[in-house]
Amino acid sequence: MSNLASYAVSDCNTRGRVYNEVPPTGRSEFQRDRDRIIHSKAFRRLEYKTQVFVNHEGDLFRTRLTHSLEVAQIGRSIARNLGLNEDLVEAITLAHDLGHTPFGHAGQDALNQCMKEHGGFEHNLQSLRVVDILEERYAAFDGLNLCFETRAGILKHVSKKNARTLGAVGERFIQNQRPSLEAQLANFADEIAYNNHDVDDGLRSGLIDLEQLQQVGIFSRHWQVVTQKYPTLTGRRLVHETVRAMINTVATDLTEHSTQNIKTAQINDLTDVYTAPTLIGFSPGIKKEQQELKKFLNENLYLHFRVMRMSNKASHIIQRLFDAFSSNVRLLPNKHQQKFKHYGYQAIADYIAGMTDRYAIKEYQRLFAIGQSD
Repeated sequence: MSNLASYAVSDCNTRGRVYNEVPPTGRSEFQRDRDRIIHSKAFRRLEYKTQVFVNHEGDLFRTRLTHSLEVAQIGRSIARNLGLNEDLVEAITLAHDLGHTPFGHAGQDALNQCMKEHGGFEHNLQSLRVVDILEERYAAFDGLNLCFETRAGILKHVSKKNARTLGAVGERFIQNQRPSLEAQLANFADEIAYNNHDVDDGLRSGLIDLEQLQQVGIFSRHWQVVTQKYPTLTGRRLVHETVRAMINTVATDLTEHSTQNIKTAQINDLTDVYTAPTLIGFSPGIKKEQQELKKFLNENLYLHFRVMRMSNKASHIIQRLFDAFSSNVRLLPNKHQQKFKHYGYQAIADYIAGMTDRYAIKEYQRLFAIGQSD
């Protein structure tokens, strides 16, 4: 990729894979990573894992799969304009939610509470565990054997305690260093996607309305621009045009402000990136607007009583499943009983975290509902 900036990750400066492999033919190392992620079982499961709304609540709401695809599209577009490695950004963004539990953040919080006495549960660490260990596709190794930079990008956050157990990929958290610009970009692409697309899903669900959103600066000003440009436009098209304009504004701002940060910091190569402050980011004005939008969504959508009711049910399901398997390991499928002998309670967390929303509900019914069969 001859159009890459000198500070971008490439096949030439990658730190490689844990298990050496013959270089790919006809594609780059990071295209190979992306392809392995797309073909993984964990990636397919994302179709039936919730984003905000539990999977059975409607066919048009976003899932972890559609969210990941949207993050990848936003990330690639910005990466191209910054001269970064699009394939690496795509690989990171497609894999960033592989470790998420069923039922979104409610499931994650519940499983973390269940695992409190056994090391806790961190979904970013679980995503890395999926690609490093849990996927079973290749004869020569466990996991997907992804490049170091892809793995480092997937591990967006992790406690220092857990970082010390991860070898080279956890070292930056101990040394307080930054990841690649591609990894930094993937993080912001995720934020852009869920902030703006949750507006769309929130309106579609009826949990938030346009009158409420008029109080949010970034939505209000783009709504006014769209209605002035298309005075007869109504309904879903008006909402889509507004959300599209919002995404364009924040993506453009991120590109321009990050370009200036890189120039100001005099970044010449990848080593400079690791030791510099975070370079990918919004301008102060857009950052403030994004924080306002995030606060609005938290107060009016994520904490809406209907969402909270479903979250409460989800927490109950996760807690009951964990308690049942912990008290009697023989309730686990045979494969996971064997893993329990090696990994202990982490094997239970692996099993629950790997469930889709509907599988978790069915497993709960099989364990606790009279008349349900296997």
